[in-house]
Amino acid sequence: MAERSTEETVNLYQPKKRFLIPINNFHVPRKLYKLFKQNKYTFRLNNNFEEVISQCQSSNRKDDGTWINDIILNSYVNLYHNKICHSIECYDENKLIGGLYGVHIGGCFFGESMFSKVSNTSKFCLLYLIAILKKNLFSILDSQFYNKHLVQFGAFEMNNKDYLNRLKIGLEQKRNFIFINDFQEVLSLTQPSNHKS
Repeated sequence: MAERSTEETVNLYQPKKRFLIPINNFHVPRKLYKLFKQNKYTFRLNNNFEEVISQCQSSNRKDDGTWINDIILNSYVNLYHNKICHSIECYDENKLIGGLYGVHIGGCFFGESMFSKVSNTSKFCLLYLIAILKKNLFSILDSQFYNKHLVQFGAFEMNNKDYLNRLKIGLEQKRNFIFINDFQEVLSLTQPSNHKS
């Protein structure tokens, strides 16, 4: 991570606790799922990766700026061109209004950042991501650091030793990141067995 977008260096971190979002036990808040079901928007995979990461870089953050500097941006664009990075994008007609991106290695997806120009659109992209990971039998969705906004989805912390053991297994799995064109299938994969919120 960079301290801010204007920095010319990148710092490496290894958190003592890792923050994971469950794939099979993902919790969808009732109101969010109801909005998602309305199917107002179009979702695409890797349609405009560079714009997604640029929007993430320029998004206003409460904690003073962004950790994405030009070194990080260019590195992830290169990973995208090598088919290691993916973006899930939300469109209103042809206007990009929300998205997320991350790295895919083995059976693991490492979520990096997300943005919304319209309320809930980044969360809708997260639901779409969960459906893809669930269908393609991924084992880890890594969000790295604690984020109180993701707790509503069942996200939890794991100590680093247990995480590294789990990561080793996940990296050895062979999984394909394949988009789901059928929105009804996405709904069926994200529909919770019971609602708690």
